[in-house]
Amino acid sequence: MSRLLRTGLNAGDSAPMAVVGGEGVYFHLADGRKLIDGSNTGGGLGHRHPAMVEAIRRAADTPVVNEGWTWVGREQAADDLMATAFGGEEEWVGAVRFCISGSEANDMALSLCQALTQRSALATRERAYHGITGLSRSMTVQPQWHGGLAVHSGGSKLPAPMAPVRILPAPDGAIYGGPASNRPPSEYLADAARLLSDTAATIIDYTQGGIYYDGAYQDEVARSARQAGSYWIADEVVTGAGRAGRWFAFQGAETRPDIVTLGKSLGGGAAAVAAVVVSKEIVERLKGTSWQNYGTLRGHPISMAAVSAYLKVISDEKILEHVKSLEQLFSRRLLAIARKHHSVRRVAGQGLHWTVELHGPDWRSWHADTTDVPIASRVAERALEAGAVIGTSGEQVSLFLAPPLVISEREADQLLDALDHGLDVADWEHR
Repeated sequence: MSRLLRTGLNAGDSAPMAVVGGEGVYFHLADGRKLIDGSNTGGGLGHRHPAMVEAIRRAADTPVVNEGWTWVGREQAADDLMATAFGGEEEWVGAVRFCISGSEANDMALSLCQALTQRSALATRERAYHGITGLSRSMTVQPQWHGGLAVHSGGSKLPAPMAPVRILPAPDGAIYGGPASNRPPSEYLADAARLLSDTAATIIDYTQGGIYYDGAYQDEVARSARQAGSYWIADEVVTGAGRAGRWFAFQGAETRPDIVTLGKSLGGGAAAVAAVVVSKEIVERLKGTSWQNYGTLRGHPISMAAVSAYLKVISDEKILEHVKSLEQLFSRRLLAIARKHHSVRRVAGQGLHWTVELHGPDWRSWHADTTDVPIASRVAERALEAGAVIGTSGEQVSLFLAPPLVISEREADQLLDALDHGLDVADWEHR
């Protein structure tokens, strides 16, 4: 019997895949199968990328230096991040602190804003997910991501929120199944400045809950936040570092954030690392103070080597251009798949992050509080037969595709073929 205490977002009690290895975009399983890794936001360069392996090997021969000590590799990673990913953003970007996870980065950013403003309330948007640590958990408004206990006999036990939370309306942003005409953000965010008037920070992400949007929404949220004296945080934990087809999703709009949070792919999947990037204005406000937020393993030499190596690979191998090209392939194929399968309610996405939402229970009512296997999980299980791992968001009806950024067109087609195969299960159910 395993002594590992397992967890998961999906209902049901089926055993997880037994992964024993990987190469490129493939998982190697204990039963001998090789499956395309079609949903792994933390593995931007796939598995065992040579540059990442070599960087980690070199970094293993370094001292263990905690965040309170200066480490040359940490200084280099900060310089590399600013020069490479934030190149062209020099007018406003100020400085960076490294940490371990996206949840931690968001918690650090939100608590900093509370300290700067002396306000406790925080704001996000509908269907948001920002993590399960500290304040980031309070900003996670999808019920099945609450970080508590889903009681399989019914009901759930949620931890108490750590701050008052204001929730902004979100746009639909679908390329299939959306409303016939989306209202401009200025209309459905008309009350945003009042809603944000007592908040320390307004944090928005660019993918969670299958919500994706263009620059108009970001610009309206940023305008309202600044009018209310609320710091605006761009949560780029998923989309940052290339997944959006540019360095950051926020670059699709005119406005620029006060704080950017990063994680997941920032270390190329080779090390656990995240970051909080603050504006020059905040750097000025912090002068004469000491930000009392310290982590023993933040900015670890191995993580810093992974950041520098990842940034170099993205630039040298022209990964952003590759992702932008594949975005067109995914859009075209997913539209065709949606039209073929009557179980598909909605498709939305950008770059190499896509959500397929099925007909079924509303997201607000799904708490993963049953042993019944969700329809989305059954679709993903059938997709394994066709050779690909497809993720579910923890909801009853949502699937998401987030393959390594190095996936080829041929492999992308195989992944989408597997989705097509898996959706037959949902069609039978919906019928």
